Amino acid sequence: MPNVLVTGSNRGLGIEWVRQYAEEGFRVFATCRHPAEADDLKALAKKHETLTIHRLDVTRADDITAIARELLNHPIDILINNAGVYLEKYEDISLDKFRFDDWELTLRVNTLGCFRVTRALKRQVARSGRRLVVAISSHMGSITEIETPDAYYYRSSKAALNAAMKGLSLELKPLGIGVLILHPGWNNTRMGGPDAPFRPMDTVSGMRQVIDRFDMRHTGKFLRFDGTEIPW
Repeated sequence: MPNVLVTGSNRGLGIEWVRQYAEEGFRVFATCRHPAEADDLKALAKKHETLTIHRLDVTRADDITAIARELLNHPIDILINNAGVYLEKYEDISLDKFRFDDWELTLRVNTLGCFRVTRALKRQVARSGRRLVVAISSHMGSITEIETPDAYYYRSSKAALNAAMKGLSLELKPLGIGVLILHPGWNNTRMGGPDAPFRPMDTVSGMRQVIDRFDMRHTGKFLRFDGTEIPW
């Protein structure tokens, strides 16, 4: 039975990753900041005995160390770094309105969180059959595609994530560990809002197909959920 770990799994894309992999018979480690409050996750766990819920705040070093110790003897075939924030989604954040604390928090979650979790769980991924790290990014992290003066926190955090994961793909390649950087599209979630054109069910299904087709020729690629490549 293959194992998958998902960060930020209590809602939106995260819980959809968990639902689909649990239904496919994977052993799923679903992580979130507040497991006691994750009612939807707990309901899924009652349906799937291979699904367990674990505490993980990707900004907290002690949480990351604890999950690595807890899962020390469990190989992780697919590590899905899904946790993320978009703090300025519904605000007009211009140069004169920056809140640098919010920018730093965005970077801690979206960029450093992914990198720290991957580093902590590298041993478990290396021992698995699939050996794949997935980073959920965004086309908004593409410098080529910046066309409007907005979303400074989010754009910069995802551009930094892309650069870090591209570099990490080169370091992990000799270990046989692959890295995929995926854009899930604009989804109808709490983060994406009600006007978004895509549903998590469909985009997660698309990303899973990209994962299923992965081989080491694709490591370090920045792809949309339909498998097309995005310019950096």
